[in-house]
Amino acid sequence: MTEAEFAAIVGRTKKIVLSAVRKHLAARFSYAIDDVAQETYLRGYRHLTGGWFRNESAIESWLYAIARNESLRMNKKLMREEEKAEKAAQQLNENPHEDLLRVNKENLDSLISGLPEKYRNVMTLKIRGKTENEIARQLGINTGTVKSRFARGKEMLQKIAGEVI
Repeated sequence: MTEAEFAAIVGRTKKIVLSAVRKHLAARFSYAIDDVAQETYLRGYRHLTGGWFRNESAIESWLYAIARNESLRMNKKLMREEEKAEKAAQQLNENPHEDLLRVNKENLDSLISGLPEKYRNVMTLKIRGKTENEIARQLGINTGTVKSRFARGKEMLQKIAGEVI
């Protein structure tokens, strides 16, 4: 199969494939429509060049079935990712400092001392158990600033510590 032949197939079936993807892909995953369509055509191309298409149906209905299957596969994949993210968020809310506590106190203090002052202040107070509101009042900054400085400080610590954290 030449590139031109496959391009003609894509042009002829684009509406059908996109229709199948829109119909079978969950609405909340609409951002993945292009990925599913691309995977549909990649799979179709591999099957056509590999001789797996048996001409038992029209190529349009065959690609529709592939697009449907790819949409369902993508739904499952993205739902698993959502579940993982929710689970991680729950664990983080249960013990937001767990990963930092794995490093012994002396190492953690030395790592934190290497941070820029604005991040070091927030990290030190947060690890001492202060709430975001208490830290904000003590440092005279907004709670949103406390959250972002803690997140950035944590990222910096992870880069500094490598696999230790």
